[in-house]
Amino acid sequence: MSVLIQRLGLSSTGNRATWTFSAWIKRSRSLSSANEFIFSSNTERTGGGQYSSIFFENDHLRYYDYYSSAEQKYLKTNRLFRDTNAWYHIVVRHDTTQATASDRIRIYVNGVQETSFATSSYPAQNDNSSFVNWASADNFVGTQTNNLSSHFLGIMSHIYLCDGQSYAPTVFGETDSTTGEWKIKTSPTLTMGTNGFTILKDGNTVTDQSSNSNDFSIGSGTLTKTEDNPSNVFATLNPLGVEQWTLSNGNLNIGGASDNQMMIGTMHSDAGYYEVKIAGSGHGSGGKGFRIGLCKVDGGNALTYSGISGNSGDLERFIGIQNTAGNYKAIYNNGYDVTNYASNSWSQNDILQVAWKNNKIWYGVNGTWLGSGNPSGGTNEADTLTSGSMYVPAIISSLAGADDCQFNFGNGYFGTSAISSEGTNASGIGKFEYDVPTGCTAVSTKGLNL
Repeated sequence: MSVLIQRLGLSSTGNRATWTFSAWIKRSRSLSSANEFIFSSNTERTGGGQYSSIFFENDHLRYYDYYSSAEQKYLKTNRLFRDTNAWYHIVVRHDTTQATASDRIRIYVNGVQETSFATSSYPAQNDNSSFVNWASADNFVGTQTNNLSSHFLGIMSHIYLCDGQSYAPTVFGETDSTTGEWKIKTSPTLTMGTNGFTILKDGNTVTDQSSNSNDFSIGSGTLTKTEDNPSNVFATLNPLGVEQWTLSNGNLNIGGASDNQMMIGTMHSDAGYYEVKIAGSGHGSGGKGFRIGLCKVDGGNALTYSGISGNSGDLERFIGIQNTAGNYKAIYNNGYDVTNYASNSWSQNDILQVAWKNNKIWYGVNGTWLGSGNPSGGTNEADTLTSGSMYVPAIISSLAGADDCQFNFGNGYFGTSAISSEGTNASGIGKFEYDVPTGCTAVSTKGLNL
């Protein structure tokens, strides 16, 4: 998410002493030295340089109120938030009517109150926040101000501000009785107050979905809908891996790697399917310079794979397909060419397909499976996987300047462009350009349970 979501100038002042902010987020960037703003209410657009904000600072979660050239009140967690695969539910509960100072600003993550802080300064009793619910302030979601300063990278869902209410996290989420995990309540019962709002609820609309009509607008960027949500987490590429790659669009776009670098996905599956669109036209005539497939992750640290060459031990853990300089497809298994498709080559805008189940793997291009493969029927597989091993999606740069690729793990988009036509999918999990083979599904938490 690199989108400017804004509501410029509130119509009136609400309750500045008591309010609750709730958001579900999935980060894309981690180990970061930059600030990433989740929500900010401020006068920076008019040059005030002052704000009340919720943001990540060096991966710590922070609430910060800055006014009259001084820090007014603030909390900064000792805890670091570096998981780029899971969703976090964040609640900030501002209620200065409380007699106990530490109850006047409370931060919760996944239903649990944060109590260990690197820095803290609580407001006086009945004190107001400097800008939240103040008529002269602007509200921004996913950034600090109207120039995308310190913007959030990732996905957001179910954003609520409740003016005049101090709500516990149990209003917005609950513990699953089977798994013990914190899960979303998609339709909580809320009193919104004067400046309260609900946006990004079950979609990518910034129109207020409460009865207040406190609508936001998109100042810049493209806001896209994703199937990835707090109830079903989808795979992405893992940003904790080799740093030579450039990741964007929620860690689904990749490019800019040097030679022989591997990047793997965040989740594994025994029976999966995904698609990759060739976005670049860089090396050669387009569609060159990379291998697409799976990486075996048990028995080694796939996050450290770099400098892969020849039939090295790292490459032996990869199984996939590449387009060579001779314009043919070669299937790789354990570092060796095992099958050539000399009459085929892929190029820019082609969509590659990878499917696997029952320890077999197939490759396709633009809806046609190579070598008369039939993954639905389980026949004419391209190669076999090691029984009992764990595999994750993977890409290797085989040439410096490998073409940019856009992954669809079921989100229904390549980059910021929606799929042009949705294929069939018996599991109902995820949206893909082409038909998902019988017995395969998107690499996601729900897909793991099929």
